[in-house]
Amino acid sequence: MSTDLKKFPNVTIEKVRNFGIIAHIDAGKTTVSERVLFYTGLTHKIGEVHEGEAVMDWMEQERERGITITAAATTTFWKDHRLNLIDTPGHVDFTIEVERSLRVLDGAVVVFDGVAGVEPQSETVWHQAEKYKVPRMCFINKIDRTGADFWKAVDSIHERLTKKTAIMTLPIGSEDNFEGLVDLLTEKAWYFEGKMGEVIIEKEIPAELQEEAKKRRAELVERIAELDEKLTEKFLEAQPIALDELNIALRKGVIANEIVPIFCGSALKNKGVQRVLDAVVAYLPSPIDVPPVEGTDPDDLEKKIVRKPDPSEPFAALAFKVANDPYVGQVTFFRVYSGTIKTGSYIYNSSVGKKERVSRILRMHANDREEVEEISAGGIGALVGMKFTTTGDTLCDEDHPLILERITGADPVISIAVEPKTKADQEKMGMALKSLMNEDPTFRVRTDEETMQTIMEGMGELHLEIMVDRMKREFGVQVNVGKPQVAYKETITKITEAEGRYIKQSGGRGQYGHVWLRLEPMERGKGVEFEDDIKGGAVPREYVPAIEKGVIESARNGAIAGFPVVDIKAVAYDGSYHDVDSSEIAFKIAASMAFRSGVKNASPVLLEPIMKVEVITPENYMGDVVGDLNARRGQILGMSERGTVKVIDALVPLGSMFGYATQLRSMSSGRANYSMQFDHYQEVPRNIQDELVGAKTVKKI
Repeated sequence: MSTDLKKFPNVTIEKVRNFGIIAHIDAGKTTVSERVLFYTGLTHKIGEVHEGEAVMDWMEQERERGITITAAATTTFWKDHRLNLIDTPGHVDFTIEVERSLRVLDGAVVVFDGVAGVEPQSETVWHQAEKYKVPRMCFINKIDRTGADFWKAVDSIHERLTKKTAIMTLPIGSEDNFEGLVDLLTEKAWYFEGKMGEVIIEKEIPAELQEEAKKRRAELVERIAELDEKLTEKFLEAQPIALDELNIALRKGVIANEIVPIFCGSALKNKGVQRVLDAVVAYLPSPIDVPPVEGTDPDDLEKKIVRKPDPSEPFAALAFKVANDPYVGQVTFFRVYSGTIKTGSYIYNSSVGKKERVSRILRMHANDREEVEEISAGGIGALVGMKFTTTGDTLCDEDHPLILERITGADPVISIAVEPKTKADQEKMGMALKSLMNEDPTFRVRTDEETMQTIMEGMGELHLEIMVDRMKREFGVQVNVGKPQVAYKETITKITEAEGRYIKQSGGRGQYGHVWLRLEPMERGKGVEFEDDIKGGAVPREYVPAIEKGVIESARNGAIAGFPVVDIKAVAYDGSYHDVDSSEIAFKIAASMAFRSGVKNASPVLLEPIMKVEVITPENYMGDVVGDLNARRGQILGMSERGTVKVIDALVPLGSMFGYATQLRSMSSGRANYSMQFDHYQEVPRNIQDELVGAKTVKKI
């Protein structure tokens, strides 16, 4: 990596921009990031994704596949502003990387393909940004591609994401004739010349676009004026509005999530990225423009604590990512919300109640690094050698503790069994799996109690494939891999009551536990809930936590095929105890007996993960594709056109999608492609359930 690791000058907090680049896979995020590094002077050569030379895609697996797998962070400068940039993956299997990046970022640039417009993962990352109230800008990329249509892409944003947009630039030409941009605010045409588009030439708007530009600028001014009362008055009175006034109002609107500016260009052809950089500085918030971070008191979780983005406030930061660096070992990425962290000091991990020593602080540049003495409020950096800290932990001043909102990963939907090839591999495998789990909250490992196999669980086939590959390359572990299995779950369909009574006499003190549970089905996604409704001291209060523990542990194995039981509420409402023989373990066993008995009598059913599938195919293969999706128990949601191809949206059970990529290539002579993401869990049809359980074609997960 030809990075100039000069010491970056200190800047005031209002000149810091923490932003991410988010998009659907193949929209061009990493290509945009590489241009940002080049134009800001951080690299002296543009690394291309298709050549396997991208700086931000530094993992071997990323370079081989031409996709982003892990979020890469870097720090650079543009017009005396510090930019802390995170390039995130677009593949749905690695959505946790987007989730945890957005959790700590103040703004985002959402990249769209100029041909495809809004794609499935575009919607996912957009909604993730909405969840964290992250201000956004849009960059419609690949305007130079055959079939690119700027206005069609804009329409797809309006239809599927938001109508609160402000079109900032127009393309001059398109496809092979794409030459430059019309900047509507300055009413100038921008052309990008020089070998790498680094020379910006400002000219008058071409004659054939002047009428369109005049119309679109009037729309833009009206849209911005709506954000400010004074500007609204000026606009209604037909008074001129100064450029500075428009920029100030637009900035306020973006920060308040009231408007989303839209830019266009072609990162690959080096056109338009500098205008996006200008907009990042001009419109996205600094750390002091977003609301102060709010946490809770570790001793009283109802008590709220607010930390302002001020270096003089008590230190508070969130560890948002853990990674293994081949040169320095485990690296913990963190965002400082208040105060300052210094080398040699001690910090407190309030999530686990442990002190950590700060031995080294790094500023990361993809897989390169620069050592610094301190990082203050608003900064993003990395710590080396944290012993107890994992993703989502709060780091703070021990004298002023607080706990920030954790980052939670989605539940895995697919699993594989792995076993070491040799005894030497067996010793290393446990360490490798523990390290990978520490990095990725959506990657889980457990042991099957029946077969004693090691089961890896993840978000998709690619996710698990990458994990196996990383075990081999990074940890030197060779493993045999079983076939992928679907993460089925179980639930109940009716309310039932069940009794659990555990009585054991063995000569001395016995065991006595007795509890009544009411089990109620809940809506999808609710998990397992426990409620204490025991009246009149039928069971002493000190045994209630043991009852809850018995319920939670029993829910791990259902009555149909041993899959986890979900979407169920267990209410403990009665029972009895013995003054001498009752104990926590007796009540835990009694609760477990009642829960298992109740689930069996509550008409349990199997649930399967349903995937949202989008297939893009030439029209002449559409009948075959639809027929095949129907055969896979798919539900066709709709069909639309995108340029010269057809788009089919469907909901399909994950269990029917194994091997689909090969089948689709075969049906379409390699011309169709698809994307898939988890949508919801749904009841398995009875005949399929009987097949699964009877033939034992699935393993207990």
